[in-house]
Amino acid sequence: MKIAEYLKEHDVQFESHEHIPAYTAQEIAAEEHVSGSRLAKAVVVKGSKGFAMCVLPACCKLDLEKVAKSLKEKTVRLADENEMAELFKDAEVGAEPPFGNLYDLPTLVDLRLSKEDRIVFQAGSHREAICMNYCDYAKLVSPSIADLAIHL
Repeated sequence: MKIAEYLKEHDVQFESHEHIPAYTAQEIAAEEHVSGSRLAKAVVVKGSKGFAMCVLPACCKLDLEKVAKSLKEKTVRLADENEMAELFKDAEVGAEPPFGNLYDLPTLVDLRLSKEDRIVFQAGSHREAICMNYCDYAKLVSPSIADLAIHL
């Protein structure tokens, strides 16, 4: 399902922006004219219990030890490209939207991102970004909030 359709179905206000292809957080932030603290990136990890989605500000790096602790796992690893392609058949690899609930993935949000009023994220494509209120995102996704990252 397209994220924009999902948001419309749930009467959520958002802005969708088309831009030139952007593949890195820095490129997306520049195209969208936002700071890395508001740009949400989705990172999928795998542990013994399966996959989980972590959503953090683009200006941060995921701390796998913190994630494992939050998920009550001994260790976790990053999902590889093949696993990502299998999980997100409707999204371009590297442009997965931060809606783990739509993919039956437990979703954790870094506490830094949860403090932002508005967030921006890729909408399943390297050419489209969505901006919306964080509180609306949290209502739809019901993520767990945890300290998952290291600020760069």
